[in-house]
Amino acid sequence: MHVEVITKRDDLLIRRLILEPGEAMSWHRDSCHRFSVIVQGEKLRIEFRDSDEQLTLAIHPGKVDWDTPDDRIHRGVNIGTTPYEEVVTFFLEIPGMDPQPGLV
Repeated sequence: MHVEVITKRDDLLIRRLILEPGEAMSWHRDSCHRFSVIVQGEKLRIEFRDSDEQLTLAIHPGKVDWDTPDDRIHRGVNIGTTPYEEVVTFFLEIPGMDPQPGLV
């Protein structure tokens, strides 16, 4: 997993994340609103640590999505055959807050 902070202000963090095929994010939760842009990828599976629930998402470059905070601990797994890359804008409610505790 490669994580790069593109820019950061008191109220905003823009981050790039890359997962190679078969690679998983660390378990984390989402603590703020965010806007995601898919740069590359095919499929992402979302796994939840405390249940058997899984979501499989078909993705493509240019796909965008607004997301809200979610306290469930989860991770994304690249189940495609190409790298998964996203650029996410996190809207920080408190200066310096961690938008995804546990991710890195």
